[in-house]
Amino acid sequence: MKISTNKYVTLTYDLHVGEGEERELVEQATIKKPLEFVFGTHAMLETFENYLDGLEEGDRFNFSLTPEEAYGEYDEDKIIDLPKTIFAIDGKIDEEVLFEGNMIPMMDADGNRLMGSVISIENDVVTMDFNHPLAGETMFFEGEVVGVRDATPEEIAAFSTNCNCGSDECGCGSEGCGSGCNC
Repeated sequence: MKISTNKYVTLTYDLHVGEGEERELVEQATIKKPLEFVFGTHAMLETFENYLDGLEEGDRFNFSLTPEEAYGEYDEDKIIDLPKTIFAIDGKIDEEVLFEGNMIPMMDADGNRLMGSVISIENDVVTMDFNHPLAGETMFFEGEVVGVRDATPEEIAAFSTNCNCGSDECGCGSEGCGSGCNC
């Protein structure tokens, strides 16, 4: 069976970023913890899916995505200072949520969901980075298709989303759109 719209796909892969000898392994989908998604439901980057389209179980893949094909260039304008008070709940800052390096789900004034990484915390200001963690990176995928089958209607509904991963509107972190959206 070939990968196509509404097929339940299972992959293993290594994801590297960087150039030449400086490439760094940043994510692995293993046989024990594979990437699973329904193809064509916008759960994954469109260009990622384009490289997989038509592959079958047992096929190997090796491709790269430029920043333009993935999460865009790193944008300094997406680093924003926010008042620390907006992180308070009942007048208290939850230090289990607000700490340097943590990804925090947030919402902008228009109701769009965003994921932001805490860069620094000062007395009255929290500096957040709303770039995708892989913005500006060329991503190198090498892996294997370990399963392709028809998705059930329930699986299609569960993976279908209005989120267009990789768009500025989404902001879905790797937790929001599936691994490898990972997103």
